[in-house]
Amino acid sequence: MSHYDIFIIGGGINGAGIARDAIGRGYSVCLCESGDFGGGTSSASTKLVHGGLRYLEHYEFRLVREALMEREILWSMAPHIIWPLRFVLPYHSGLRPAWLLRLGLFLYDHIGGRKRLPATRSLDLTSDEAGRPLNETFRKGFEYSDCWVEDSRLVVLNARDAADRGADIRSRTRVVKAERQDGTWQIDLCDEQSGHTHSVTADVVINASGPWVDNVLKTVFGHNDAHNVRLVRGSHIVIRKKYQHERCYIFQNTDDRIIFAIPYERDFTLIGTTDAEQGDLHEKPQITPEETTYLCEMASAYFREPVNIDDVVWTYSGVRPLYDDGASKAQEATRDYVIKQDGDKQTGTLLNIFGGKITTYRRLAESVMGSIEAVLGARQPAWTAGATLPGGDFGIDGYDALVNTIRKNCTFLEPSVAQRLVRLYGTNATRLLKDVKHAEDLGQHFGAGLYEVEVRYLQANEWAVDAEDILFRRTKLGIRLSNEERQGLTDYLSNQRL
Repeated sequence: MSHYDIFIIGGGINGAGIARDAIGRGYSVCLCESGDFGGGTSSASTKLVHGGLRYLEHYEFRLVREALMEREILWSMAPHIIWPLRFVLPYHSGLRPAWLLRLGLFLYDHIGGRKRLPATRSLDLTSDEAGRPLNETFRKGFEYSDCWVEDSRLVVLNARDAADRGADIRSRTRVVKAERQDGTWQIDLCDEQSGHTHSVTADVVINASGPWVDNVLKTVFGHNDAHNVRLVRGSHIVIRKKYQHERCYIFQNTDDRIIFAIPYERDFTLIGTTDAEQGDLHEKPQITPEETTYLCEMASAYFREPVNIDDVVWTYSGVRPLYDDGASKAQEATRDYVIKQDGDKQTGTLLNIFGGKITTYRRLAESVMGSIEAVLGARQPAWTAGATLPGGDFGIDGYDALVNTIRKNCTFLEPSVAQRLVRLYGTNATRLLKDVKHAEDLGQHFGAGLYEVEVRYLQANEWAVDAEDILFRRTKLGIRLSNEERQGLTDYLSNQRL
């Protein structure tokens, strides 16, 4: 029976980040995810590495400062999947006063150690290009910096790096039961594809199962009274490209909420998010008609050309496991993370992770490691802040040069395909294409620039199993493929398994 220092339940961003940090500090690690990595909340975010400007209104200064400090650290770790964005905040005379916006943006610029991201500036929307898509009533605004992240890829790359360093990383493996035996955990597992069951042991168990954290406490650990998180659904809509420039918008609403409008996958605009209570997790979260209408109406209050329901080409929803701090409204509940310990070295330690944000996942992992070191003893120092993720070993301004290298080596590749491959895989794009000397070496074409060589790479290196893994988490090409093209990929993958 295999034994590990640390066993992690949950392959979202928190679980993957903890696994990477722990294996790099010299602990033996096993991580099990019942589905695909990033298959839940971690692939359904607004895709931002940001401080959370509106959290300042709720006095979450520690969280905002920590998140702001992380932006440039994460950017340097993974410049292929993380890059700077500029956000335009139109001044709405009936909502927050201009002085309050200026104060908030001043704090945003100065409390987080910003070094390379551009500072805030004021905008004249009557003359600036950012004002053209907006209603003419918006005459002035502010512009500030945050970053974009390919969220589900951030999860996979953390898991990949952990595995490369020696961690046992398993997808589609469900934890059936965990119980203490003489200070050690015995954990029963089930392979969801084969049905095979077996057991492992561990000194420390970490419950990082996101929205399912209370369910895991009940079903795996027998804590039938567990109630720690508030399930809040965030939904997004994607429409055809609404404007030509590359800046984003942050819109205020009369209900004190905000939404973003962000350039997405070159030809689209992403609009979100909502805050709606989610009753349970028995079914995959989906946007409701009310949420769609809300996002369309709120965007239409700012854009010169209204956003209609018929404009929506794709939607996605995820459930945020917010720590239940008793807030009366979902948007007022804390976005900070909480780590709770159950047991000790003598009885067997369980660490439960509640809440958290993609932006602060690395700092959360460091906090968890502090608790682990108190139980198992320290081995190696903190290290992740200066270590790039797979494919990220190039300068933050080196994207164009890398694309040019790919195009020089594979002159037959469409420019858009080369650009996409570098955005997803960074320097590993050359590894993906290492045996491609001619166009026919790319293999079967599934549509939208997705070729067999990429599919095989994802299967061999990134735990991709089915079409959804490839089309909506490893890439976002599912939004471009027709139903027939998606079925073609599904058939290809099915034939491989025969």
